Amino acid sequence: METKVAVVILNWNGKKFLEDFLPGVIRHSRKTAEIYVADNNSSDDSVAFLKSAFPEVKIIQNNTNGGFAKGYNDALKQITADYYILLNSDIEVTENWIKPVIDLMESDPKIIACQPKLRSFYEPSKFEYAGAAGGFIDKYGYPFCRGRLFQTLEEDKGQYDDITEIFWATGACMFVRAVEFTRMGGFDERFFAHMEEIDFCWRAKNKGFKVMYCPDSVVYHVGGGTLPKISWRKTYLNIRNNNIMIYKNLPAHNFGVKIFYRLVLDGVAAFKFLVDGGVKDFMAVGKAHWAYFYRLPQLRKERKQLKQYRVSKVYKRNLVYEYFLRGKQKFSDLDQGKFS
Repeated sequence: METKVAVVILNWNGKKFLEDFLPGVIRHSRKTAEIYVADNNSSDDSVAFLKSAFPEVKIIQNNTNGGFAKGYNDALKQITADYYILLNSDIEVTENWIKPVIDLMESDPKIIACQPKLRSFYEPSKFEYAGAAGGFIDKYGYPFCRGRLFQTLEEDKGQYDDITEIFWATGACMFVRAVEFTRMGGFDERFFAHMEEIDFCWRAKNKGFKVMYCPDSVVYHVGGGTLPKISWRKTYLNIRNNNIMIYKNLPAHNFGVKIFYRLVLDGVAAFKFLVDGGVKDFMAVGKAHWAYFYRLPQLRKERKQLKQYRVSKVYKRNLVYEYFLRGKQKFSDLDQGKFS
């Protein structure tokens, strides 16, 4: 039986990106996948434009803008497929970008999610911030990638051209096994946007699934399509969501200590924002912590219902210390023996 693949692009007021990048998605995908655009209640004329310019693309119209998490949850319930490919509207795909990843996932039913190599659209020789060559986290829940530590992006010289297991796959271009996505309840809709894919991958790993990176597929990402790369709103979402995520998923060993240190490190980051003139970012950290503490009673109940394990591909050191104080600015600089 033929494997059914659905490319699903979530759109919110992104007519320009659809105009620029959708033709390439159609050209390189139509033989192997059905193509959907899920519109998150856009206020521009995205839907009218799609109907006129791309009649072959299937359109799903969500009633509200529930962000990345709810937007995809609502849309994917209306699509029947074996695999979903969640694709940002600001990504340029390349020839044969789908088959290598699907072949890898078909080889092992324990692979629940996978990502291709992400390069920067504007600097094609470099990795892109949002996913690079696969995602990892440190012991305090700080996410990073092979090819990107904090704001340092490496040039792609083939150093990460191996198929390998990772901790999280980027939501910018995430291949996911449809039936398992549904069984797990999809993304946590409280997140709205940012880190919902990391939370999903962590929950999946707690259930014994694998997340993989496939370098034989390459895409180019603009980045910052909905929120700019530097934004107090993004700061708020990242810190709030990261604290919710680690509270839900961290294993019991040293749980309280890790939560405490993470909150302290957030405070240090807040004052760095303030020193650098980022008053709104400073305030966003406080607002994020308030939102996190407000949800603690509910999170405690959820944590008791979930099972947490010491999962693989976690860096057992503090990435903040390694990067800012020890000067380790490349993934290869990290102690590879400290990954679980």
